[in-house]
Amino acid sequence: MRRALIAGNWKMNGSREANRELLDGIKAGIGEVSGSDLAVCPPFVYIPEVAEQLAGTPVKWGAQNVSHESSGAFTGEVAPAMVREFGCVYVIIGHSERRTLYGETDEEVAKKFVAARAAGLTPIVCVGETLEEREQDVTEDVVGRQMDAVIAAEGAAALAGAVIAYEPVWAIGTGRTATPEQAQAVHAFIRQRVAAKDANVAEGLQILYGGSMKPENAAELMAKPDIDGGLIGGASLKADQFLAIAKAAN
Repeated sequence: MRRALIAGNWKMNGSREANRELLDGIKAGIGEVSGSDLAVCPPFVYIPEVAEQLAGTPVKWGAQNVSHESSGAFTGEVAPAMVREFGCVYVIIGHSERRTLYGETDEEVAKKFVAARAAGLTPIVCVGETLEEREQDVTEDVVGRQMDAVIAAEGAAALAGAVIAYEPVWAIGTGRTATPEQAQAVHAFIRQRVAAKDANVAEGLQILYGGSMKPENAAELMAKPDIDGGLIGGASLKADQFLAIAKAAN
């Protein structure tokens, strides 16, 4: 049976004081959470302090992005091995904000996927459609294309060391949320897409929902058979809300 994963994407938020308070709150309530894995993905500069605070706890940490290059003259970039050196387990790859704001292509996301795995990281690969694409009824075309680029890079077997996050772009930071039925339909499509290549990998693949999951809707979303947790944005910045979502996964 697949374990649930609740991963917090802090985005470009936080301060040293706020982070300490947030992590202290999570650590204080972690004993009430069972049956699911927790992770937080802070901005790069806070990773060392987050690692120090979470050492010895069951909460893992990760990065929000990495370069597909291992080293060299790439000013402003961070290599996968660098974040792995600070104990990162996960890295978010291809978030919709990276794709839309910074022009990351499917091919670049696939390169980052390969580089992250080579460094020993578990990529959380984000896929999803915009509102315009959903209204044009091409959700499966878009998500299928994004998935195929990653599968083509190393084969479906490589997904055994990865996580997929479905994030309908129209439901991120808008207050809108895909209905459980809408989310489940795309999660099932993703699993079937992988199963066509490797049924065993598909069965064990964690697929998270990443479109404004909150304590109020988490249980209903995660009750669906193909929704294995959440990639949490705003609610991950408040310990009580983050923990409430984790408890809902039980």
